[in-house]
Amino acid sequence: MNTGMTLPEALVSVALLGILTSLAMPAAHDGLARQRLEAAGRQLGMGLERARAQAEQQGSPCGISLGPQGWSAPADNALPACLGEELEPLRTGIGIADDLKLRHTFPAVLRISANGLVLDGGTAVLSDSGTDLQRCLVMAPPLGVVRIGRYHGKTDAEPNSAACLPDPTL
Repeated sequence: MNTGMTLPEALVSVALLGILTSLAMPAAHDGLARQRLEAAGRQLGMGLERARAQAEQQGSPCGISLGPQGWSAPADNALPACLGEELEPLRTGIGIADDLKLRHTFPAVLRISANGLVLDGGTAVLSDSGTDLQRCLVMAPPLGVVRIGRYHGKTDAEPNSAACLPDPTL
């Protein structure tokens, strides 16, 4: 008695397995894109907090700039960098994943006072081509209140702080 599979049965099994795998791939891609967005949003917020702590620790005003690689030292030397040598610039991973995009309204140099208050504000929006979800971060001067949430504005327009709504799951 033969208990093995025939060639047609094996081909049908492989075809069904391929179909099931192709159905699962978009869901996995969406999940990875969402994870990239969540991580980048948290890292942007942590970078602000680290810069404010550095300003307080130094006891002098300083500045940071937001670019494609996240927070970094300002290009001009008008203010010392809040992210000193002992605190490396925080990388958001935005440049690593080409699908992850950053738009923002922050000035070229975000100024932070010696006591950690911010003198400028802005809105940053993170998006990924693998998902419709957009994450946002809003920094309001002078206390530096940071709001992180979901962005419900247009993807091709300048970021608007009013479109950054609190995350319903938090």
